Amino acid sequence: MEAVLGLMVILLGVPHVPGVETYCDGRQDGAQCYGALGGTVDIQLMDNTSEISRYQVLNNSLKILDVRKNKVISNTIEHRYLFPSNGTFRINNLSRSDSGNYTLQTFDSDGRSSGERTLQLFIQAPVSSVLLVSECLSQGEMRVSCSSEGGDSPQYSWTLDGRTLTDAELLSGNNESNIMTLKQHVSGHLVCSVRNNVNNVSKEERISTCGFIFINCTAVNGTMISGWVHKASNTLCVEPAQIFKGNLPLIGVLTTLIIFLLVGIAVICAQRKKKNSKPKKQKEEEDDEEEIFADIRVVKRQAKQLERRAELEFGKVKYSKRPRQTEPTGNACLYANVHKAM
Repeated sequence: MEAVLGLMVILLGVPHVPGVETYCDGRQDGAQCYGALGGTVDIQLMDNTSEISRYQVLNNSLKILDVRKNKVISNTIEHRYLFPSNGTFRINNLSRSDSGNYTLQTFDSDGRSSGERTLQLFIQAPVSSVLLVSECLSQGEMRVSCSSEGGDSPQYSWTLDGRTLTDAELLSGNNESNIMTLKQHVSGHLVCSVRNNVNNVSKEERISTCGFIFINCTAVNGTMISGWVHKASNTLCVEPAQIFKGNLPLIGVLTTLIIFLLVGIAVICAQRKKKNSKPKKQKEEEDDEEEIFADIRVVKRQAKQLERRAELEFGKVKYSKRPRQTEPTGNACLYANVHKAM
């Protein structure tokens, strides 16, 4: 099996496509080389041309270069093909038609063939730019996508903080896909690189978590809860310290009301106990006093009614709450009796 060797110099992040240059070692038969569309490729065909009497370069069986004793006999596309004495074959302003098999034939001084090697040249459009987009999903995961403008056969790779993403950080996708879903805890410096055989460009972004936290607790109703929830709107499990802190003013008010209630109950109970412990005679006297005071209130109401009636009858301005009378009336006697009883 023939060895296939290819060596290229890759320029990273080249914004101007015509400036992309590649290099290939074609000194072994069956080498594979790549050139950028619109760019330049240097193919190393031999170490030194001074020791070879004659050599020819064919493109798909069409002779494009013929050199004898370091003198160019024919060059079909001189403005694009260069073959300096160091044995490097250069093609400028590459096009799709430059793809194909290139054969180097060498001859000795007698014109006999001394060797033949063939290589393959592939022309690819370089990657011109990369777009990196990230978005948060409903459960706190993050979807990241990487896309490129142009570029043949793009290949993708990802790094986080300079290292390859692990399975513990990936929910779906892998380091070689252009769309991945990251788990909720992943954050850092994310870089997406897009490459093909002629160039490589990258895009980077600082990503952070989507504001979700992992909870593993028991809710108020006794249900076990385990999963990712949004930190700002988490009401499933609240720590006792947070509950106490948030309701501290309400707790203070309730405590004060309870203290006043207990004091009031204690005062009422003490009064009832004191009343029940008094002698029977004293209780009867106190009951009589209560009845007397009740009678006084009734008499006062009746007196006020008489005053209003008198004012209506005589049309006079009231000059005293208790009118003077020369003769004692029934109400006056009642007042006398009340004071005497007191």
